[in-house]
Amino acid sequence: MIEYSLDITERKEAEAALIESEARYRLLAENATDIIWTTDMNFQTTYVSLAIEQILGYSVEEGLTLNLENILTPTSCQAAKRVFLTELVTEKRNGEDSPRTRTLEVEAIRKDGDKVWLEIKLRFLRDVKGRPTGALSVARDISERKSLQAQFHQAQKMEAVGRLAGGVAHDFNNLMTAVLGYCGLALHQLDEGDLVRQDVLEIKKAGERAAALTRQLLIFSRQEALETQIVNLNYIVVNLKKMLRRLIGEHIELAAVLAENLGTIESNSGQIEQIIINLAINARDAMPKGGEITIETANVVLDRDYARQHLDVTPGPYVMLAVSDTGHGMDRETQGRVFDPFFTTKEQGQGTGLGLATVHGIVKQNNGHIWLYSEPGYGTSFKIYLPQVEDEAAPTRAAETATQPSSGDETILLVEDEKMVRELAQHVLTRAGYTTLPAQHGPEALQICRQHQGQIHLLLTDILMPGGMNGRELAEEVIQLYPEIKILYMSGHTDNIIARQEMLSPELNFLQKPFSLDALTKKVRAVLDSSWTFPANEHRS
Repeated sequence: MIEYSLDITERKEAEAALIESEARYRLLAENATDIIWTTDMNFQTTYVSLAIEQILGYSVEEGLTLNLENILTPTSCQAAKRVFLTELVTEKRNGEDSPRTRTLEVEAIRKDGDKVWLEIKLRFLRDVKGRPTGALSVARDISERKSLQAQFHQAQKMEAVGRLAGGVAHDFNNLMTAVLGYCGLALHQLDEGDLVRQDVLEIKKAGERAAALTRQLLIFSRQEALETQIVNLNYIVVNLKKMLRRLIGEHIELAAVLAENLGTIESNSGQIEQIIINLAINARDAMPKGGEITIETANVVLDRDYARQHLDVTPGPYVMLAVSDTGHGMDRETQGRVFDPFFTTKEQGQGTGLGLATVHGIVKQNNGHIWLYSEPGYGTSFKIYLPQVEDEAAPTRAAETATQPSSGDETILLVEDEKMVRELAQHVLTRAGYTTLPAQHGPEALQICRQHQGQIHLLLTDILMPGGMNGRELAEEVIQLYPEIKILYMSGHTDNIIARQEMLSPELNFLQKPFSLDALTKKVRAVLDSSWTFPANEHRS
């Protein structure tokens, strides 16, 4: 009898090490926060880790029955398959010694129907002969990152469009100042019964409507100067309810859910009213067959987690204003453009497309945030968050009396780069009895100041001008030559820096273009009669 023995110690040790290694890697996979995923060459799942429950809502058992078509949106599924096949061809061409890991972003569908963005790192699995048998994927939830990217791109787009809108409004306001001004001059010279007078009045009305549109553009671009006060949203909603009921019609129900002890905000009450009215009109138009509009207020605290997920949000206490409807809702494409100026889904002639753009501009100018929630067929909700402030009295400007005089005999230095506006203002002020010294820009105005014999009582200047000197800088130079001079700024818009420096505060006199002839002469007279002096802190080194 022949006995034969074989020492298999090394094999047993290798098997034990393999089992230990597999257990270790399985432990890592099961505890990973990313989904570890393997599929065969037909895209059928062969292994999935526990993270699928947290990220996609499926159990591991359910995950094993899924393939790409069950998990990804159609667009992402096609993109993933293209990447898979492209990489397969590339590796075959380059040889198995050069395997690659490919990263792609796809949109997946959770078990509950919600969508999430996944970043997938993909690599092929191979058998002992080097032939591809499937793919190993590591999938990470990047929904928060994609949301912040979308918010950032939207903010960039709105900023660019806002700059364009503000520039257009500024130039257009100069033109409308001339149109409305010369209309006013013509009306002063026409008798009540003159047939031409009615034509001029129609021109004036059209000009005023155009001026109203540019005002909305300025609001959207956050370039309209604001006069603010302490505001309670509940008071505004209550005061508007009767008017809103007439506005939305009898076929729509209006409900108000107002929080008790609501905090206050610092804003412009007229613009808050405009927000509510514009959102109510938008809701009404989404429900031609009737429905319900709900206006809600609440005290909320936006914490650090919320701020981390929403661009430009500062944690802290806010007052929320929500306007919701039961209308037809919006798809994603519409939601992405809903705040763009002149974008509208209404029929031609049914709207300007500035309503929601105006709302966006007002909210941003008040350091607030607006979020849109909508699903096609399930209605829309706009939620606005405005910073809460302590309830203290806010300084307000004294109202100008309606009976104040508008003529005089003082000398006015008029600085305006737009020829039509400059000539119109000079004509009006001269007719009102003033001596007017016109200049096109700052350097020319300073030259006039140095050459003029006598007193100059008022500097009436545009804020933004060519020539290397703006209105603020000009005022600082002129005050050195005429310490008692009064300053009145005018502009077709105020940029963000000017707005932050409170161009409408009591220390700074401001006239918004386009202005009427009466508004110009009354404002000039009011500034000349005031005790205003150029603030010491306005001087720049």
